[in-house]
Amino acid sequence: MIFESFSESLSFFLWSTFIIAVILGAIVNKTNFCTMGAVSDMVNMSDYGRFRAWLLAIAVATIGVSVLEYMGLLSVSDSFPNYRGSQFIYLENILGGILFGIGMTYASGCGNKTLIRIGGGNIKSILVFIVIALIAYYMTTPFPDSDKTLYSVLFYGWVNPMAVTLDGNQDIGALIGGSENTEIMRLVAGLVVAGGMLFYIFKAADFRSSKDNILAGVAIGLIILAAWYTSSNIGVNADDSDYSLGEYYAEWDMLADSDEGRPATGRALNTQSFTFINPIGQTYGYVKDGFDPALLTFGLISVFGVILGSFLWSLISRSFRIEWFADLKDFLNHFFGAVLMGFGGVLALGCTIGQGITGMSTLALGSILTFLSIVFGSAMTMKIQYYKLCYEDEATFGKAFITALVDMKLLPSSMRKLDAI
Repeated sequence: MIFESFSESLSFFLWSTFIIAVILGAIVNKTNFCTMGAVSDMVNMSDYGRFRAWLLAIAVATIGVSVLEYMGLLSVSDSFPNYRGSQFIYLENILGGILFGIGMTYASGCGNKTLIRIGGGNIKSILVFIVIALIAYYMTTPFPDSDKTLYSVLFYGWVNPMAVTLDGNQDIGALIGGSENTEIMRLVAGLVVAGGMLFYIFKAADFRSSKDNILAGVAIGLIILAAWYTSSNIGVNADDSDYSLGEYYAEWDMLADSDEGRPATGRALNTQSFTFINPIGQTYGYVKDGFDPALLTFGLISVFGVILGSFLWSLISRSFRIEWFADLKDFLNHFFGAVLMGFGGVLALGCTIGQGITGMSTLALGSILTFLSIVFGSAMTMKIQYYKLCYEDEATFGKAFITALVDMKLLPSSMRKLDAI
């Protein structure tokens, strides 16, 4: 997909992103794919159907990335964000993942689900969107008349020194294969990990009979892969040479006649797939700066596309419903959850889609840590809420927390403070 001008290639890049995002929004709405719901089903009903759908999406995307990368048809090692980067920010992955998991539980869904719910008529999710947008934006962008961000003020001084710089990339294939066998080991690691997931997923008879869960897993995995492939293969032919969008941007002064049509940033032109917390933050910047076309990115377009796709499906299925807060407690829960998702999603470099599927498809250690941390944070929060609901005044936060950790096999049963329900 090589074009004769940068404007043509950028237009194709953004329009193809929009179309894929619309499909994603419609599929997620249609199948009720929900990562928070998947954790809730496991914790509250011992139902692993939607969790297996989540794993199926990861497996499909991982197989696709592994095979296409080995064939030289895409490269995700310099993606935006750089999941495989040599700096292993494990503390941010864990802390951000836990915060995000807690937040999505209080806010009734992750970043992607927030967009789906907005498209379906949920007014509550607009509040969640606005709060996430403000926090995510100022986590990465300085305050007015300042060089400080929320990240630099609250986190940089104590989390950044904990990062570990590796000799190479942090994905499993690179770590096992070293510099000489990276390509083949990435293929082997991807097929082995995905194969193990597929065995676990389809050994469950209930899942094999669940058409919506299978559709969700396969379709979302392919959508993630489609975005990886498209963003990796759009380029510009200039001076009889082919450049990727990012390469062209880096050589703009040499290749372009003027600054007309130049995007605000170059990193956002790199290979990428879907993630939603940082892009939700980008929407605030886009509105604040007067809808400047230079600020249009893959992430920003994907936000609009998912909302539209969900809206269209809600009209087709006649499921569009206006929803509002039940009471003040409901409002505060959603507000609190949105705050945690804004902080956690940026710290962890992604959400349940961004790290939980897109990042996981690269087999990066940070993505794996974030995925596990999100699931842990959400499951722990649900168990604490459940014990406090059942035991009321007897269940202090401390007792509910310790009992939740016992239930999750992270503490010995002798430490249980509340009887199992």
